[in-house]
Amino acid sequence: MSSSDTTRLPGQPVPANQPADFEPVAEGKALLRRIRAGALATLDSSDGSPFASLVNTATDFDGAPLLLLSRLAAHRSNIEKDARISLLLSEGGKGDPLAHARLTVKGLAVIVEDEDARALCKARFLARHPKSALYADFPDFSFFRVAVSGGHLNGGFARAALLSAEELLTDVKGAEALRAAEAGAIEHMNADHADAVRLYATKLLGGRDGPWRISGIDPEGLDLAFADDTLRLVFDKPVLDATALRLTLVHLAEKARG
Repeated sequence: MSSSDTTRLPGQPVPANQPADFEPVAEGKALLRRIRAGALATLDSSDGSPFASLVNTATDFDGAPLLLLSRLAAHRSNIEKDARISLLLSEGGKGDPLAHARLTVKGLAVIVEDEDARALCKARFLARHPKSALYADFPDFSFFRVAVSGGHLNGGFARAALLSAEELLTDVKGAEALRAAEAGAIEHMNADHADAVRLYATKLLGGRDGPWRISGIDPEGLDLAFADDTLRLVFDKPVLDATALRLTLVHLAEKARG
């Protein structure tokens, strides 16, 4: 790396020649949690050449990307021979595509074989992609979890950073109670407190008005979805159990109404 390179290395502070408001860890985590589809790069099983395809994505409780792949797809065959992958998650938007933030995640795509783990992955994936319920249980489909090794964030001009797995993923130690309560909390909030969820999205995050729903909860925040839109609401401090979650959600609703 040359002395003129402005890419931030993992664990280092933002270089002085990058914007003062550049928060690479926060931006990288937000993209990882929000983006619904990405370009999956695998190694062609026939000749080892790069092979890119488009896939839907979700995230596990700790933020690790989740993929639902068919045995009939070329990228599935590639992964079964060589599990190394990269996943490009791009925010997109109007104007120059290169002016918008994107995150490349590197790691190994590992099939989820344990039935309990698969059920958790399925719940999170279908919360983000409800239409996938039509084929998620077909015998040729399997869930894969990406064992993240690191990532590269490009947030636009002079906003680049290398991120470690520890920086990208959420620390879930001690959050077993929250994970156990997640599904019930999501169902309760979406069914009985849809007005509060709508306020989270519109008043706290500036989303368009509509029937927003919570698609995921983890120690660091909420994932929100409405049609093709997604938002990420970050908690002020980590939440580890159902009691702390309830207090946090009440506080956020009061803040949104105020």
